Amino acid sequence: MMPPELQPRSFRPYIPSSISSPAFSSFSNGSPSFSPSQNPSPSTGSFSGGSSSSFASSRSIKGSSRFSPTAFAHNARIAIALVPCAAFLLDLGGGPVVATLTLGLMVAYILDSLSFKSGSFFGVWFSLIAAQIAFFFSSSLITTFNSVPLALLAAFLCAETNFLIGVWASLQFKWIQLENPSIVLALERLLFACVPFAASSLFTWATVSAVGMHNAAYYLMAFNCVFYWLYSIPRLSSFKAKQELKYHGGEIPDENLILGPLESCVHTLNLLFFPLLFHIASHYSVMFSSAASVSDLFLLFFIPFLFQLYASTRGALWWVSKNPQQVQSIRVVNGAVALVVVVICLEIRVIFHSFGRYIQVPPPFNYLLVTITMLGGAAGAGAYSLGEVSDDFSSIAFTALAVVVSAAGAIVVGFPIMFLPLPAVAGFYFARFFTRKSLPSYFAFVVLGSLMVAWFVMHNFWDLNIWMAGMSLKSFCKLLVASVVVALSVPGLALLPPKLHFLTEVGLISHALLLCYIENRFFSYSSIYYYGFEDEVMYPSYMVILTTFVGLAMVRRLSADHRIGPKAVWILTCLYSAKLVMLVITSKSVVWMSTILLLAISPPLLLYKDRSRTASKMKPWQGYAHAGVVALSVWFCRETIFEALRWWNGRPPSDGLLLGFCIVLTGLACVPIVALHFSHVMPAKRSLVLVVATGLLFILMQPPIPVSWTYRSDLIRAARQSADDISIYGFVASKPTWPSWLLIAAILLTLAAVTSLRSMKYIVELRTFYSIAMGIALGVYISAEFFLQAAVLHALIVITMVCTSVFVVFTHFPSASSTKLLPWVFALLVALFPVTYLLEGQVRIKSILGDGLAGDMGEEDKKLTTLLAVEGARTSLLGLYAAIFMLIALEIKYELASLMREKAVERGSGIRHSRSSQSSSSSSAFPRMRFMQHRLASNVPAFTIKRMAADGAWMPAVGNVATIMCFAICLILNVNLTGGSNRAIFFLAPILLLLNQDSDFVAGFGDKQRYFPVTLVISGYLVLTALYSIWEDVWHGNSGWGLQIGGPDWFFAVKNVALLILTFPSHILFNRYVWSYTKQADSMPLLALPLNLPSILITDVRKIQILGLLGIVYSLAQYLISRQQYISGLKYI
Repeated sequence: MMPPELQPRSFRPYIPSSISSPAFSSFSNGSPSFSPSQNPSPSTGSFSGGSSSSFASSRSIKGSSRFSPTAFAHNARIAIALVPCAAFLLDLGGGPVVATLTLGLMVAYILDSLSFKSGSFFGVWFSLIAAQIAFFFSSSLITTFNSVPLALLAAFLCAETNFLIGVWASLQFKWIQLENPSIVLALERLLFACVPFAASSLFTWATVSAVGMHNAAYYLMAFNCVFYWLYSIPRLSSFKAKQELKYHGGEIPDENLILGPLESCVHTLNLLFFPLLFHIASHYSVMFSSAASVSDLFLLFFIPFLFQLYASTRGALWWVSKNPQQVQSIRVVNGAVALVVVVICLEIRVIFHSFGRYIQVPPPFNYLLVTITMLGGAAGAGAYSLGEVSDDFSSIAFTALAVVVSAAGAIVVGFPIMFLPLPAVAGFYFARFFTRKSLPSYFAFVVLGSLMVAWFVMHNFWDLNIWMAGMSLKSFCKLLVASVVVALSVPGLALLPPKLHFLTEVGLISHALLLCYIENRFFSYSSIYYYGFEDEVMYPSYMVILTTFVGLAMVRRLSADHRIGPKAVWILTCLYSAKLVMLVITSKSVVWMSTILLLAISPPLLLYKDRSRTASKMKPWQGYAHAGVVALSVWFCRETIFEALRWWNGRPPSDGLLLGFCIVLTGLACVPIVALHFSHVMPAKRSLVLVVATGLLFILMQPPIPVSWTYRSDLIRAARQSADDISIYGFVASKPTWPSWLLIAAILLTLAAVTSLRSMKYIVELRTFYSIAMGIALGVYISAEFFLQAAVLHALIVITMVCTSVFVVFTHFPSASSTKLLPWVFALLVALFPVTYLLEGQVRIKSILGDGLAGDMGEEDKKLTTLLAVEGARTSLLGLYAAIFMLIALEIKYELASLMREKAVERGSGIRHSRSSQSSSSSSAFPRMRFMQHRLASNVPAFTIKRMAADGAWMPAVGNVATIMCFAICLILNVNLTGGSNRAIFFLAPILLLLNQDSDFVAGFGDKQRYFPVTLVISGYLVLTALYSIWEDVWHGNSGWGLQIGGPDWFFAVKNVALLILTFPSHILFNRYVWSYTKQADSMPLLALPLNLPSILITDVRKIQILGLLGIVYSLAQYLISRQQYISGLKYI
């Protein structure tokens, strides 16, 4: 029947449509149930109307009902279709599409985080367009379809889906709703109109790729029905104004629906005819070859037709008629015809084709009895679902039909005639349950139906001596009968009083256990052993997925109806979800291990999910108990984790990797416990961070672990070195990785210190112990990992790391005497650098020559080997000291910035205090005062250096020394590793931003000049390297170039030096400007800009070209910055 809002009243006053204000409310079986929510839930498919409560101005009410900016309310509904489609397209496109889309979306996210809303919007669309272009070039549609028209059609389908994803993303931007409301309404309508076509086609494409083309039209029909239900049932737009009151007199205006009559009509035509036309196009050569093929044609039309008639009970035919009597007559008449056709075609296509061996009646009576059984059963179910069984006569007819259908079905399967009253009585009690709502009648039907099922199984399968799924057929028959009996009992148990709902929970859990056991046996032992027939798949994957989602939907519905409690929901959800793991991991025990793991992980989410109640929060002992259960469950499931890692990596994981994943899984499983129930307990958060960090370190470092630590089982031991590995690779000796334990200990010590800042801040002994332990651990790790052959240097490296650790820790958390000792610690660190550097080379040479490693080499080979060894080790040592000095410079810069910020706050508070004691000035001076306060806060370095003696005047000088040494070492590494790369200076020069103003080295250097060293070093480095390149090219080109004045080498040198000089003006002007930031004439940088063009176009040296380009950039930047400062000054004035 039609929703009540679409049913006209026999008498009602005239109310203009301009003042109607519709809204949705849920209803069930045609009975309205008004609620204040605007949109229906996806599961109910509700559709109703309402009105406003004020009639002051019909025009204003209509305007307010047209649009209301709000969040898009149908995201979940759209995601059901477009998220799998996007995943399928990414799989087709491969790596290029994923990389392009990831990069583009990262840019869009950054723009959105910077509040560039329009930039983020266009970033999303440009990302999708670029991904689509990459898809066209990376996918192989033409070779896949072997047809150009089909490939073009598939490409168009992919592009359309990509466009719909962009439309969906556009609806998430609130500013579009505010600026373009009409466009938002059009995009929403476009999305609901086009998604069913694209999604059903792509879902069918993916299914056909997985299981084959034979039943492709039926897959398309099923997906069409699903998406028709999701998108074609009338829905109210997300962007309509919310109404607080419902209007009961008028019909809901068509303009408030997302889809109009045209779109609804096209969706109906697509539902009815597209699967049929697809089947004709793909099977045109055999569609009339047999009765089963002809039946396919009728089924592909009349099954969607029946579904369309059922969907009309939710308003799907609102565009045909809004008269409920007329729609009901259409539903009954057309449904009866379609039902007859579907039943006859199913008899031909399914019953007699696949189950003919179980029909024990000879023709023609078999056709008659099967038709009576199927058609009568379908007619009874249809009549009851449409509400036609409502009076005594219809109840008697329904009961008689149930008795006849039961008896006919029993005769068809060969039930003994003398026991024929048994199925007839079962049918009677079944009908009585529906007509009289008699619960004892249902249990009588369960008993009689169970006896009939047991007889059928024993009669047809009991005597067969077949082993399948690793067990005999008799054992499977017992499990099947038990599962059917429990399944029949559960609906009756669910109707018992609330005190007996535990019986329903026991029945559901028992049925879920039986289902998991049967599916696990059939899927894991997927071979049948009978007369040599092996390796035949007994249970398809889609059945596992289907039973899982049906079970989860049943659990959700029973929980919503309060038929089962939260503990049963918890157990059933874990059981049904664990079944999906068998699709990935082929293990005989993976289902039960996954169930145990889910049962241990899920209680914080499923058992304590009511946050409004205090009782739903865990107590501390419950948290400890759940965490212990999680750890035990992860240990118990170690073999499953091992097999999952082996499936992912393609080889058995190492001991460290296995133990690391176990620790990480334990930590992640405890995240809901801490996040939902102990979010206010800092020790819990700290422990969780340390546990997860420990697991990640084990995964990354994979340290050597004793055998007992990993609790090796026979499965793990057998998989370590298989016969193939030994025969191919032999026994491979693994590299000693014990130093990784030291790095893990150092990182964990750092995390422990970071998460316990109060203890570190106030206990000097703890800081001392931490810094020394960190230095020793890192020093031993670096020595053992990178300097194994230079044992004498181990002590120096350990001392260096201890000094570094002590310096950093006590600089961040100073003590009473640390400010006096830290400069000497830094001096010791600087002194150790050349000693260690020179000593390393001597020790390395002696170790190579003394051990006789170069005994069989020639003199030149000895020199080359020694030089390479020394330079390689020294490069590692330079990298170590560069990192140390970088860390020290960063720490000092951070401390000085914190110190200046504190002093600025103190000075600002003093200024505010002094001004508050005076009389308030005029209101016109407030903006100028605020500006001056901002200027005072930014000029902190002017007074900071004079007052820093009390807080440690050595810090700026030490920071500058560390910065310069780090920069110098990095330049040396650049020469050694890259040969002096031109691009490296742009990455190394920003190190000089760590320079500080001090009273010794750079007294005139302040915060305003912080960019001057960077620009000066870049310009100077490029100039010097350009001169060196010119000299090197000329010298190596002709060793006597100085004696041949006027030759080509002389011309080369003079030309490039002159072009190099032409780049000087722009660099000099910009560096002067960066030092002083004083206003200069705007014409100066613009006049110097053309001088860089010859250097770019004529020079033969790449560094001069870079200087020319950089000069142009400098000139433009100087002009634009000066212009912006001038405009800002005018605005201030």
